[in-house]
Amino acid sequence: MPVVGIPALMRNLTDGEDSVTVSGNTIREVIENLDKRYPGTKEKLCEGDRLRPGIAIYVNGILIRANLREQIDADAELHFLPAISGGVSSG
Repeated sequence: MPVVGIPALMRNLTDGEDSVTVSGNTIREVIENLDKRYPGTKEKLCEGDRLRPGIAIYVNGILIRANLREQIDADAELHFLPAISGGVSSG
């Protein structure tokens, strides 16, 4: 089953767990099963039927640009992280 790394800002929803194993063949299924086990996680990750703006998905250490229907391997490791933006001002 996929392993989901839990960001620090969401660990209050997972009883402090930093990673959990949940079933799912797609990113959507993983999120839905995560939310069944830890209510409120889907709301933090999704906005309606899409991933929230500003949330990045890493699958097996690689940043992906995928939708929630994206198939994942049974032994995948997923991380949902706030996207980091910004930089040095040129002014």
